Amino acid sequence: MAFRSGIYIVPTNRWYIERTVWLIAGVTLLIGTSLAAWVHPYFVVLVIATGLTSIVVALTGFCPVGNILHRLGFKGMLDAPAPEPRRWYRMRTDSWYLERRIYLAVGINLSIASVLSVLHSPWWLAFTGFVGVAMVWFAATGFCIMANGLYWFGAEPRLNPETKVACPIGQSRDRRAEA
Repeated sequence: MAFRSGIYIVPTNRWYIERTVWLIAGVTLLIGTSLAAWVHPYFVVLVIATGLTSIVVALTGFCPVGNILHRLGFKGMLDAPAPEPRRWYRMRTDSWYLERRIYLAVGINLSIASVLSVLHSPWWLAFTGFVGVAMVWFAATGFCIMANGLYWFGAEPRLNPETKVACPIGQSRDRRAEA
């Protein structure tokens, strides 16, 4: 396992499918968490649905929201290659790159916290709310705490492979120069 330093930030110069999906998922999490906390605990179904969808995206590459955005004209940065323009958006599943790991980890964490909020304590909704805020922040700024943790532990990013890493003397250089 190769440990890195530096900060991983995804591109925020345009709204591509994956970035927009993070925004929509984050807003859905915040709405579902708020409704579950203040209206009725069963609104946690919105959070569970978001978590399970995230797991499906990580495992199969198929994203329902991504397909709607694709139909609306958004372009994906992680879509699987196709010989011709296609009708459906599908995220690459050729390897476990950093962004795909985020989808899986977020989905598992949300699903577990949601179930625990119903079965054990509503305080678990604080975690789902935190994830919702983090996803909106990720979409807005390109910075994600979990993405950076995975990046520091060696996960290879696909959205921003030109990420700068810190040199021992405090300057930064292109990662390709290290190879």
